Formats: sequence, structure tokens, C-alpha cells
Amino acid sequence: MIAIPEEGQEWPALKQALLEAKARDYSWKRGRMAVFFYYLDEALERVQQEAYLTFWTENNLGQRAFPSLARLEGEVVEMGLSLMRAPEGAGGTFTSGGSESIFLAMLAAREKAGVARPNIVIPDTAHLTFDRAGWYLGLEVRRIPTAADRRSDIVAMMAAMDANTVALVGSAPNYPFGGIDRIAELGALAAARGVWLHVDACVGGFLSPFLSRLGVALPDWDFAVPGVTSISADIHKHGMAPKGASLLLLRDAGLKQHHRFESKAWARGLYAAHTAQGTRPGGAVAAAWAVMRHLGQAGYLDCARRIREARSVIAAGIQTIPGLEVLPGEHAILVYRSHDPGLPIGRVATILDGRGWLVSRQQEPDGIHLHLNPLHAEVAEEYLADLRLAVAEARAGAAPEMAAGRAY
Repeated sequence: MIAIPEEGQEWPALKQALLEAKARDYSWKRGRMAVFFYYLDEALERVQQEAYLTFWTENNLGQRAFPSLARLEGEVVEMGLSLMRAPEGAGGTFTSGGSESIFLAMLAAREKAGVARPNIVIPDTAHLTFDRAGWYLGLEVRRIPTAADRRSDIVAMMAAMDANTVALVGSAPNYPFGGIDRIAELGALAAARGVWLHVDACVGGFLSPFLSRLGVALPDWDFAVPGVTSISADIHKHGMAPKGASLLLLRDAGLKQHHRFESKAWARGLYAAHTAQGTRPGGAVAAAWAVMRHLGQAGYLDCARRIREARSVIAAGIQTIPGLEVLPGEHAILVYRSHDPGLPIGRVATILDGRGWLVSRQQEPDGIHLHLNPLHAEVAEEYLADLRLAVAEARAGAAPEMAAGRAY
């Protein structure tokens, strides 16, 4: 067991210890990861760091003490609402990440409905955070198999609903395959049944609008779709802000009351919060605000262009390798697999991992999952070169197989 040292240590020694601790980590700045990180360049990194440090110790719970954070958070929410085509009167909350945004949305849906045995109906490609939210919140989660195109099966989801259904869910896009669910049809169903529709755009919220401007044909998924009640969108993903920064956006700001906690049941008086957090880091808000203002729409469009380029180059390269195929998709998610029994994809994954690429495995179908960001445009050819070598080695049968299901 390690105890706090009796005497303090100087920063240079501590800094060196930290650098040594991360020496064996995968190199995200070299684009060796396709999960966990989002990176553009050192200029944006400096903006992130300096903005965060400007508010590094301020507590966003205390907006009466720090009215600047109330203003910055409000502006971040408004920029997100504008991007996602929200109507007048919409509102939102800055959260620590997609999980909290989804938790709050499901809490609000439950509280608004007020039924005794609530359930939510979701496609089986929806993020497992919905199951975690169900576990915490006492919601039955009904996962419904998708249609053949791996998008929501509206008829099956409708059949799974009953009087206790408090919410429907669609993804834009889903994380396993990058497909956007049938949000327009879900919106019509939600409106007809009078239930909450949440769109999980944690991955796509700050990317899809700009892919559309580049000519990528994406179906409508945001507040322009009637029936969409709430959207979760991560600023610390393709919003390019540092962690943790996400938004829960609501068609009607009045719906915030359903995820608001308020109590006077102690000696101090009123305690109220719209989030699952108490203390909230002011630096996360300031950094998100600064990144959004620094990049502007032109910067986000450039990020989308780079991601599209990376996907195009990598997908085309994979298709030239005998035995491999890329699954259909147009977003930042790229999944490929082997259709040759003599080429185990798990063996390819092991060899790529040995060459310094963090490999995220797909379970169904057995494959390799990439979540691309702007930096991958710079390393696409390097990745393909190592993939060709890995395929050749895998065919020789020299490596063990990395188990499927190592999904992040």
C-alpha cells in the first residue's frame, strides 16, 4: 500500500515520474489510436490548455460567485442549439460527457412521464450507456434488433412499446457502425405516442452538420425533425474540446425541470443542480467556449474535410487488400473485417497492436473498428502500409489472435 510521502517532492522530479509513467502509452499525437482521443494540431492544443488554465480552479457549481462561467456556459449551449437547428425557447445543460448527458435525458423522460414501471425502447446498436442509465434509474431497457441495414427497425420498435414506455432512442450515428437511425420515423412515432425521443449524437453532433456541407448525404437527425425532444452531443469528441465537455440539448428549456434536483432537507438551506455532478470544473467550460470560438464554422468544416479524406483513403486502401472488406458507412466510424477463412482478423489485430497501433475490436461482425479524427488523414498511408504487412504475417500464422469484443 502506498502512503502519502512524509515530505513533499519538487515538481521537476514529479514531472519526470509522470513522463516515465506514460512512456509505454500508445502515441495519440502520432495518430496511433482510433479511439479515446481527438486531435487537430499544436495550435489548438495551446488554446485548449490556456483556456482551461484561465479557469483551472473555479467551480462551475458556484455560478453566483463566478457569473463569468454562467455566461460562458450559456453561450456554449446557445452555439450548440444553433448548430443543431433548435427552435426558439430551446435550452440545454453543459455536462461532463456523453454518459452524463444521456443519464440526464433518461432521468428527465422518466420524471416527465411519471409511470410506475418505466421502460425505454432502443435499437440494439445504441450505446451501452443507455443500459447503464437504466440500471441506475430503474428503467427497463428494451433493445430491439435493427433492420438489415443496421439502422432502427421502426415497426419492431413500435411493437415493443406499451403504456409504460417513457422514451425512444435513435443514434446519429451509432457507435458500432456509424449509421444514422431513422430519426424522422422515430420522431413521428414519438409524437403519435406522446413519448420522449432522445437522439444520441455524442459522436456526430459536432461533425454531421459539416459533413453535410461537404456533400455527404446524411438523413435529418436534429431538432429540424419534428418529435425530437433532446440531443446529446459531445464537445470533447468532434467539438475538439478537452475532456470533459458535452451538451444535453432540449427542444423546450422548460424540460430542464425534469432533471433538476432541489432540496432544503438539511441545515444549510436550498441546494439545486441540473447535473449529476456537484463541483463542476470551470476549466472545461472555458476551454469548450474558447475552442468553439477559435475554430469557428470554417475550422470545423476543415476538420470534417480531413476526416472524410482519412476515411476515403483508408477505406479504398483496405478494399485493395485481398480478404478484407469495409462495411458500408459514411461517417467517422469505419469498420472492416475478413471474409477469408484463411485470414483471421484477430491475428491481424494482434500484429497491428505489436506495431504500435491501438486496435479496437468489433464483436459482431468480428472485425476492426476505427473512429477517425482529423489527425488520421496524416497517417492513413502509414496505417495501410502496416496493415498490408500485418495481413501478410497473419496469413503465415505466426501471431496469436486478439480476442473479439475489446470495444471501447
